Amino acid sequence: MPITVRRAGPADAAVVAEFNRRLAEETEGKALDAAVLRAGVEAGLVDENRGLYFVAEDGGEVVGQLMLTREWSDWRNGWMWWIQSVYVRIEARRRGTFRALYRHVYEAAKADAGVIGLRLYVEHANVPAQQTYERLGMTRTGYLLFQRWPL
Repeated sequence: MPITVRRAGPADAAVVAEFNRRLAEETEGKALDAAVLRAGVEAGLVDENRGLYFVAEDGGEVVGQLMLTREWSDWRNGWMWWIQSVYVRIEARRRGTFRALYRHVYEAAKADAGVIGLRLYVEHANVPAQQTYERLGMTRTGYLLFQRWPL
């Protein structure tokens, strides 16, 4: 059965939170606070200004997700869409799940004249993900990510 992509809604909060928990554990070895995570996911699912979640389904079962956030570029006079919270269930990897999610977002971005590009960040050691992003036409940038967290 082909993979379908749809916008996630409040009814998807449990699976999105679980996928985010797995993402943090698998990629960074972090255990997230379940209550904070669930509240953050729920806030994002009801307020598109915080982010837009999309889920990939195979046979009616959610097998992958991503979230979009927006950044205004004054240099380019347009919106950069950031792809975040990417997670694909282990058994659904290497079957086109992320490709379907990415294609959905890419086509939506191309259809919106205000969107000028897509960005994402990835862990240095996550070489398989980096290779996937490159195969989909994304290129590495010269930027490093800095943060001050927590405040």
